[in-house]
Amino acid sequence: MPYAGNGTELLHKRREKLKEPEDYRVILLNDNYTTMEFVVEVLMIVFHKKEEDATRIMLDVHQKGKGIVGVYPFDIAHTKAGQVHVLAKEYEFPLKCIVEKA
Repeated sequence: MPYAGNGTELLHKRREKLKEPEDYRVILLNDNYTTMEFVVEVLMIVFHKKEEDATRIMLDVHQKGKGIVGVYPFDIAHTKAGQVHVLAKEYEFPLKCIVEKA
């Protein structure tokens, strides 16, 4: 270690680069039983979407088979997916969503 003129050691600062957390997409999957109204409600409650945005995403899910709900860090994405599954089960709908790396 280098020394300062008075016999004390100088400490070198180590700079660690912090990475931004990776993003993950939450995607709702279409099924033939979950009502469109329920999907819109879930999007508004769990993902805090405005009614217009929730309706647009619901139509994507209905017409394309799936729709991207949002992009979040890993923990948040999985928490939101879990909330969707809990609500769907509570209301006896088979609504599913998946989380994939963005």
